Amino acid sequence: MRLVTFARPGQVREEVGALSPQGAVLDLAAAEPLLAGQTMRALAAAGPGLLDKARAALAHAPAVAGARLLAPIPRPPKNVFCVGKNYHEHAKEFAGSGFDGGAKDVVPPFPVVFSKPHTSIVATGEPILSELDPTGGLDYEGELAVVIGKGGRGIAKAAALHHVFGYTIVNDVTARHLQKRHSQWILGKGLDSFCPMGPAILTADEAPDPTALMLSTFVNGERRQHVSVADLIFDIPTLIEAISAAITLEPGDVIATGTPVGVGIGFNPPKFLAKGDVVRVEVPGIGVLENPVA
Repeated sequence: MRLVTFARPGQVREEVGALSPQGAVLDLAAAEPLLAGQTMRALAAAGPGLLDKARAALAHAPAVAGARLLAPIPRPPKNVFCVGKNYHEHAKEFAGSGFDGGAKDVVPPFPVVFSKPHTSIVATGEPILSELDPTGGLDYEGELAVVIGKGGRGIAKAAALHHVFGYTIVNDVTARHLQKRHSQWILGKGLDSFCPMGPAILTADEAPDPTALMLSTFVNGERRQHVSVADLIFDIPTLIEAISAAITLEPGDVIATGTPVGVGIGFNPPKFLAKGDVVRVEVPGIGVLENPVA
């Protein structure tokens, strides 16, 4: 099931729906009154019972005319957790790009975790605001993201996937010159509009083996990234174990798992984004996250 957060025409109130195979937004609450007034975070926290009711409502849920997709989790409980240098080939291209800030390890021995504030989150179709990066080093990073269901601290790797509500897509947009200038990455990656997310959350039961998922990123129709999630250096259970070791994960927390080789700084000369460009990130099963650069 592909769950979405949407708003009706002329309204701002968040509602939880689902995407049909044809891409229509389905009104789950119209078929299941228990879903009325629910948010995606509440659904993630509610456990399998309410999710089963949402699944049963699919067959009878009407389409919502003119629905506007929002980010699936417009405001997570905490900043979006992000992981740097988590594909082998990308770690190499980043180390050789001159933007790595002097890191001593090409492949990190432990997960490199940073964050993006909720104010950076935008939905599919919304613009990436290039004017917020005056340095001219705007880059894309297509990523698979994990949405936490059952929370906890000290989650063991062996149990980690039981804490996953589902999977979505994030574009970890980056101002490369700002990233290089500041030792901590948040000032190069946490700018407003720099975390496109969506279009949907694929529930975990639909992807029992997330390593089978494929991710592709296109800029103006040119494929730049194409990789199996199986190529992660630190897999999803390892990331959940590492982050939750002393930080309590909560329902609706989002972990972006890292980007593969093929980002703009991997080219010589770098292929930075410019106004008018369109970035499209695809994960079959989840859908397409597409954002113009404004």
